Amino acid sequence: MGENLHYPMNLHDVLSGVIPAVKQGYLRDSFDVIGDIAVVVIPPEIAEYRQEIALGVLSLRRNIRTVLAKSSPVERDERVPGYEILVGRSMLTEHREYGYRYRLDLSEVFFTGRLSSERQRVTGKVQPGELVLVPFCGVGPFVIPAADRGATVTAVENNPAAVHWLRENLALNRVEDRVTVLEADAFSLPVSDAPPYDRVICPTPYGRDEILDVLSPLVRDGGVLHFYTFKGDRQIPGLIDDLEKKGYFLLSGNRCGWVAPGIGRYVFDLRKG
Repeated sequence: MGENLHYPMNLHDVLSGVIPAVKQGYLRDSFDVIGDIAVVVIPPEIAEYRQEIALGVLSLRRNIRTVLAKSSPVERDERVPGYEILVGRSMLTEHREYGYRYRLDLSEVFFTGRLSSERQRVTGKVQPGELVLVPFCGVGPFVIPAADRGATVTAVENNPAAVHWLRENLALNRVEDRVTVLEADAFSLPVSDAPPYDRVICPTPYGRDEILDVLSPLVRDGGVLHFYTFKGDRQIPGLIDDLEKKGYFLLSGNRCGWVAPGIGRYVFDLRKG
């Protein structure tokens, strides 16, 4: 007799017979998990089944307490998407990532767990004693590991709620003595005659690549800039040309996820001078 093999179930398996077969193609098996919150994207074609989808998520992940449906993209200055609560009452959670803890409220701040390995990769390059700048730092997922590795970090964030959670997370992870927090617009950072930073980690908001012109005078010659941007594949060669014209040498470039059909999140590790 053959073995009785058991395979992990997914949302399609759980909701088979609940969502009609003709609409199953709209259902996404993947969903984001932030602490004990799951975030799902539900196309309008199956919006009437959103409660069933939420219950399906709960059956797959027993540690989940709240299920949110993303109801609007990130558009506001604070970069906070809109959510509909399908299950649960609170968007407050604590997310754990590579030994660090991040408290946050998704009704107030933007956070994604999808970049966890990428954050680990980049902050793993930080050396003790470096001066590091992190604009658009949010609740601190780049800031805290960099500070923990012995860097002196300047963290810039314009959303007051994110600054509140950032300060709490700095204390929670015991790195507050290594971080200077600036509640400010990263585009208003002053130009420096003596570029102070050895490394800049820039999780750029969608469509705001002009931040490079603000950051370039802040990176010392030989310093490194980790630049995140959103582009289609065909735009990448032209972007690399522009980066080189600005005085950067490309160390590496990779796509680290998709955000829309044909649009990826890219990271470029650049050395200045």
